[in-house]
Amino acid sequence: MPRLSILIPLYNEEEFIGPLLGRVLDAPLPDGVERQIIVVDDGSTDGSAEIADEAASAHPDVIRVIRHQKNQGKGAAIRTAVEHAQGEFCVIQDADLEYDPREYRHLLKPLLDGNADVVYGSRFMIVGERRVLYFWHAVANRLLTEFTNAVADLNLTDMETGYKAFRTSLLQSIPIRSLRFGVEPELTIKLARRQVRIYETPISYYGRTYEEGKKIGFKDALEAIYVILRFAFTKDIYKDEGAETLHALSGAPRFNRWMADTIRPYVGERVLEIGAGIGNLTRAIIPRRKRYVATDIDPEHLARLATRFQHRPNLSIRYCDLARTSDFTDLSTSMDSVVCLNVLEHVEDDMQGLHNIHSVLKPGGRAIILVPHGQEIFGTLDVALGHYRRYAHAELKEKMEKAGFRVERILDFNRISRPPWYVSGRILKRTTLGSGQMKLFDRFVWLWRSIDKYLPWPPTSIIAIGVRV
Repeated sequence: MPRLSILIPLYNEEEFIGPLLGRVLDAPLPDGVERQIIVVDDGSTDGSAEIADEAASAHPDVIRVIRHQKNQGKGAAIRTAVEHAQGEFCVIQDADLEYDPREYRHLLKPLLDGNADVVYGSRFMIVGERRVLYFWHAVANRLLTEFTNAVADLNLTDMETGYKAFRTSLLQSIPIRSLRFGVEPELTIKLARRQVRIYETPISYYGRTYEEGKKIGFKDALEAIYVILRFAFTKDIYKDEGAETLHALSGAPRFNRWMADTIRPYVGERVLEIGAGIGNLTRAIIPRRKRYVATDIDPEHLARLATRFQHRPNLSIRYCDLARTSDFTDLSTSMDSVVCLNVLEHVEDDMQGLHNIHSVLKPGGRAIILVPHGQEIFGTLDVALGHYRRYAHAELKEKMEKAGFRVERILDFNRISRPPWYVSGRILKRTTLGSGQMKLFDRFVWLWRSIDKYLPWPPTSIIAIGVRV
């Protein structure tokens, strides 16, 4: 059953945390959804942590309390809570009573329907109840929202809302750097950079006065402006270095077109793409195909594919592990082409992977397999990307023939990048390809394509074209 992780950053809320946890426990959820409550006490100096501990003792299977030894801020508490979230979805719940847990169903609906990756509960889309409070506080909220919208190219009505719901795996893949209330604009900008599907839904709001314990103030507004400026052009949107490199490649459309143009003559009408990533090649190959199955093993990549290609009627998206035979069973002999670019080197048992590719092809169908070339340039970039090996021509040909293919040809591809790959991975020991590097490289792809075959050194990659016999 789906599970909702409710993340509660807590600091000096002894008056409210007990009633709040009661409301969270009683809040209605959609049918079949279970709850996990994670309270992170951020160095409270009153009795807040003890009250949370009592609730956890009464509900040990539902509530977990984690303590920070000293106060660090809301962002730090959220970061800790996210690390321990186990549900498919999560929602941030402030420890006061300004937000009503009965709204969870509204926040979850776009997520459960598969339409959204993130849902913001907006206090300014008036449908429910909203307490009338400070004019200048509302003005500051709207100004910060508009400033963030301008930077992130969004049209949110309430960026600073305390009610945000996410797919948990998405939130866990984003590095959180802000320790205090700056986490709100930071997450918003990074989500926009990730091109995820963000929805808003109206919520009720029961705001507190400063006399009643409201904590956010003018200093936090200034910090938010600083955070917006700090992350306006951020590339720090992935924890995983391999995913960061894939994102950098998405900003190289000319290079991806070069790759697509190279393999297009061998691609048929019914295509299985293994390791589609975030769709950099999919976008170039999918036109005019009768059936296109894009696969990956990373849930974030699959979600990004669903976002980018949601209007493609000939496309289906599914989980598929090249190393696992059971993932290929229902596709047996149904495809005339398998496109497997930069995947085989990630599989420890590459022979099993080749057998799996062979199994889904019709007789006469083609496997188009691109792999990195040259073990002698294997370096830190390869390690960061999860490569087990780089291949030689003869090695790849021999393995494909053992798997039942007749190798038509092996193409050399992209000689131009071999020297910089060697320098980056073997000499400078880098672990990522920066988006700036990729954009510069991409700008001159027209030149690289024209001179590549004349360069005197080996290629960075080789592409084998194998026919099922």
